[in-house]
Amino acid sequence: MQWTAAIQWPIEMRGKKILFGVCGSIAAFKAAGWVHTLTKEGAQVQVLMTSAAARFVTPLTFTALSGSPAQSEMFAGDMAHIALSAATDIILIAPATAQTIARLAQGLADDLLAAAVLSSPAPVVICPAMNSRMLDHPATQRNLRILREFGYTVVEPECGRLACGEEGAGRLAEWDTVREVLLSLLTTQDLAKQQVLITAGPTREPLDPARFLSNRSSGKMGYALARTAKRRGATVTLISGPVALEPPPGVQVVRVETGLEMAEAVSQYAPTASIVVKAAAVADFRPAAFSVEKIKKTTTEPLLELTPNPDILAELGRTRRASQVLIGFAAESSKHEAEGKRKLLAKNADMIVVNDILGQDTGFDVDTNQVTLITQDSIEQLDLLSKEETADRIWNKALSLLDSKRRQYGIEQI
Repeated sequence: MQWTAAIQWPIEMRGKKILFGVCGSIAAFKAAGWVHTLTKEGAQVQVLMTSAAARFVTPLTFTALSGSPAQSEMFAGDMAHIALSAATDIILIAPATAQTIARLAQGLADDLLAAAVLSSPAPVVICPAMNSRMLDHPATQRNLRILREFGYTVVEPECGRLACGEEGAGRLAEWDTVREVLLSLLTTQDLAKQQVLITAGPTREPLDPARFLSNRSSGKMGYALARTAKRRGATVTLISGPVALEPPPGVQVVRVETGLEMAEAVSQYAPTASIVVKAAAVADFRPAAFSVEKIKKTTTEPLLELTPNPDILAELGRTRRASQVLIGFAAESSKHEAEGKRKLLAKNADMIVVNDILGQDTGFDVDTNQVTLITQDSIEQLDLLSKEETADRIWNKALSLLDSKRRQYGIEQI
């Protein structure tokens, strides 16, 4: 069971103590799901509710989901606000109402949640949720500015249909966005100040209006690399072929279809990147000609003429700065190390990540991976891990390569 958990959940959340403040908003029902998810990911969640929150969702619900009694009474125990906040890794308040935001901005301690925030040195994440007119009011905007000045992280609410039936800003942010904020605050920002470029997914090479040549790449590894790099503080640009994945929060996504479009996008963004990771599975060939009309079946066997696509990794290896870290991927079915070494030299890369495409848990469209990291000086076989944990191991190695280049070229910051 421990092995399964290690594959499924990110290590940053396990064992973390999260003080989860819930305020009086209809969006409190979403908070119940968040508490459940955090608990599943191994976090220790203590819920503090305002008196208004208990009118939307009962404390018993949060107690059952978190495994700890939800609390709201200021005088339920001796120094409850101090005891609850003393060993907390992070405080999350969601939904945060205009009332609670005003209370926190004024530094009041007139309920358990406000007193706990005031007495804790832990990072505080505020997720506003309210009517758009309340959100836009100068008083609310002033209070949010004050909270930011305190060093609190405010996760901007989204636009859409509100509970009152109106359209506008004020919807509670999506969990994926908030989760990444939490993980960033709990993660060492060792990629801060780095400009990272990642390619991901397949390309589609059109044959006619109905058909194209492509491959089985899902883009999951490239997206995991983008998500974890952003989590560790990098400024990330993700050049993505057509995939069925949501963009990682906070990542600039450049969408392309063909190998030629990907090559053009890479040439635009690569010069300013300190680390380039080419994880995309670009089609090696494209049809030599495109038929503007659908090709019909005939009694004769069709003949498909192909022409090579640009070798993006080789071009990067030829034109990159010496101080730039270049990482390529190799999807192989046999002779993994030999092919990885060959590609490392042929493409002038700093590291090749070799993936076994025939493995049941390492092939296409799965959430796990087992790769080999090949550099000029080392070969490292990683264990079977989630794609996010695999991505973190790749970033660890990339940072080592980056540090070596910094020392080699006498550069303070690459």
